[in-house]
Formats: sequence, structure tokens, C-alpha cells
Amino acid sequence: MHVPVVVLGGGPGGYAAAFLAADLGMQVAIIERDERLGGTCLLRGCIPSKALLHVGRVLSEAREMEEWGIHFTKPNVDIDALRARKDKVISALTSGLAQLARRRNVTLIRGTARFTGSTTLEVASVEPGGASQTITFEHCILASGSRPSRIPAFDIGSPRVMDSTGALELADVPESLLVVGGGYIGLEMGTVYAELGSKVSVVELTDTLLPGADRDLVKPLQKRIEGLFSAIMLRTKVVKLEDTGTAVRASFEGPDGPSVQEFSRVLVAVGRRPNSDGLGLENTKAVVSPKGFVEVDGQQRTADPHLFAIGDVCGEPMLAHRASHQGKVAVEALHGEPALFAPRAIPAVVFTDPEIAWAGLTENDLATSGQTVEISRYPWIASGRAHALGRTDGLTKILVDPETDTVLGVGIVGAGAGELIAEGVLAIEMGCSARDLMEAIHPHPTLGETLAFSAENYFGLATEIYRPRAESAGG
Repeated sequence: MHVPVVVLGGGPGGYAAAFLAADLGMQVAIIERDERLGGTCLLRGCIPSKALLHVGRVLSEAREMEEWGIHFTKPNVDIDALRARKDKVISALTSGLAQLARRRNVTLIRGTARFTGSTTLEVASVEPGGASQTITFEHCILASGSRPSRIPAFDIGSPRVMDSTGALELADVPESLLVVGGGYIGLEMGTVYAELGSKVSVVELTDTLLPGADRDLVKPLQKRIEGLFSAIMLRTKVVKLEDTGTAVRASFEGPDGPSVQEFSRVLVAVGRRPNSDGLGLENTKAVVSPKGFVEVDGQQRTADPHLFAIGDVCGEPMLAHRASHQGKVAVEALHGEPALFAPRAIPAVVFTDPEIAWAGLTENDLATSGQTVEISRYPWIASGRAHALGRTDGLTKILVDPETDTVLGVGIVGAGAGELIAEGVLAIEMGCSARDLMEAIHPHPTLGETLAFSAENYFGLATEIYRPRAESAGG
């Protein structure tokens, strides 16, 4: 079988690339081992986790209403119905993708693929009794994604030890849960299980949660989850896991010495690794880094002229929206257009409660770049909308070039930060100045106006707080 353009992987990057290629008149096929399109994001990641986080947020809001004199009875969680509703969300979206593929005449091939050369793939069917087939192509866009990282010492063959995929299956609500890893996956899933009733403990090897995020953004989250989780163990290592038959016994080494605790279940969330192994890339001219990432240029081209790579398999950050954008760049480049993946800002969102979001330059970046910026922070304690919502724990900040007043970075922590960051992304991409943000009339009362207020604060002109610029310069 010959197909001019083959996309290997049906996740957000893969189907975005395939659909655009079809729209531009190319004959294209997607090779995907799962029976549904959507990839990790839709089937085992972004979408189901956010659906469950929504449930958790509703439970949290019900408790918060007690401050307003509104009292609800203790909720009864029907885990089977909750799981079915989560699966319904996934089903609706995957059905829509399948319909879009048909309407675009995109061929769907189910199987696992391996390169046997720069223009050939051997595809093994995953259907019972299915036969393998050889597919030739002119160009292939590799969108094979990533998978949860595994620690051999934790592979004890116990169903009580889960990765993020297992946690999203929601087999039950364990009495107690240990989350190994204080990154965004561990904290998001820990939040879900805590709201559903589990006693959640998180253990992190470093001295802080969310090591990649700015400390002032993490602080409000950590304060809130200290009241939600049973324990947060920093600078602590899990040295051993044992299944006792009724629980998992975890051995720790921390600042206070060794300790042992038992948990109903353990979630191992220590990052993800690219799916570049086992694909036969050694039979192509593509270059794979020691960390397993396929090396690409600004048009997503690999060292092999027939092969492009997009998404998690070609580097950090491993985000669905980055993969989708790269997929479109690859197709446009293949179509002969002057496309280039060179964003000024790739937004990142941690969908905990409160949410944390950032785009562009961060304070962490300053430690290595040495760049001079002024940082203007606007605390939500001064926001009328935040008071109305009972969520004054938030913060909006902008990082500004003091010579040009250009906005270089935006960081937000608070309710709905993931929605609010979009304006920050646009401001950075458009090269807006802090004055542009300040003078754009924002609706009141909203949380979105805190972006404008942070810009006002940069100039020492914020209405709701008094902080002359000479005092606020540099943060």
C-alpha cells in the first residue's frame, strides 16, 4: 500500500496534522494502534483528568458554600456512574474525531508500525488474526507521543501501584493514596482523589512542589492543598514498595530519617518519556538524542528528508497544544509554505485548585538567562471579583523589559488561571507593552482585569493598591 503522507500517531498533534494535510489536498493516512483517535491526551490524560477535576471542584465549592450559610448533605459518590460519565465525555470526542476523519477522506490504519527504511513502514495489525502490511510513503510525520516514566524498583507487580493511566481508570476510591512525585500530574490526580474522599499523601524528592514553576505561584496552591492532603513530604525519597496483601508498605528516607507507612494504593507520577524506542528509527536517518527525543529543525524536519517529528517525541514541553501547533507547521512546510515553529510563548497550565498558569519568560528563567526585567505583581486580595468568589488567594504578575516596557512573561495563580493565561499569550506574541495591557478596557468585575491592574501596578498607577513604581521595581 502506498500513501503519499503518513502520520504515525493519532493524538492531538497527529490528527491536527492529518486533517490539515487533507484540507490542503494531500492524500493522507493515520496509523494508530488504539481503536480510537485522540491519543494519550483524550483517552488517558488531559480530557479525562480535567473532567474528574471538574467533579472535584464542584465538591469543593459545595463545602465552601457553608461560609455563605448554604449547607449540603455529605455527597454520596457513585463511582460506577462517575466512571461512566467520564467515559461518555471521551466517547463523544473520539466519535467526533472519527467523523471528521471520514469527511476528510483520511485513511485510518489500526496497528503498530516500525520503520524498515526511510520510506517504508511495516504495520502489524492489532486486530485478532489480522495480517501485517507494508506501507510506503513519500513523507511521514512522526507523532508517537510519550508514556509514563517507570521506576524499575516500583514495578512490584501489584495492582495497588498505579501510573497516571491506571489512576484515571478510577477503579475505586481508596481509603488512602500515596502520590510519588510532586509534579502537575501527581498533584492533579491527588486533588481528584482527595476530593472524592481519599486520604492523600504526596512525596517529592526535591524541596518544593512543582519544581518547574515560579515559587510565588506555587505558594497559594501549596497552602491550599496542605489543608486538603493528609501529608506533603518534601526532600523525601521512596526507597521501597511492598504489597502486603491488603496494602502497599512504603519505605521512606527523609529529613527526619527513615520511616515506613502503609497505603491502600500508590500512584507513581514521576514524569513521561518519549515513544521513540521500538519504532525502527535506526533504519532511517533521523537522529535520536540520549534522552530519546527525535531531533528536529524549526520546520519539524528530522535529519531524514522523508521524516518529520512533532509533539512529545521531539522534546519538551510535552503539551498537547504544542504538538498540535507543530503538526500544522510540519504540514505547511511540507506544502511549501514558509512555516516555522518559533513561538514567543507556549502556555503551561496546572489544573489544580487553585490553577497555575504561565507563558513566556518566568522568574526561574532569569536565574540562567541573566536578563534584566521588572516584575509587577497584583494580589487578588485587591480584586472585587475574587472577593465575591471567595478566592482571594490568587496572584497575577507580568515580567516586563524595563527599557521598552514590552511584556515578556505572564504568570497567574488562582481560580480559572488556565483560561486567563490566553490573554497573556496573545500579549507576548503580539509584542504588547505594559501600557497596551493597561489601556485595554477590561470588563469589571472580572478576574481578567487583574492583567490590566498588574500593568497599572508596573507604572505605579494601580487604583486598588498603592505601590509607587519606585517601590515595585524589580518585584
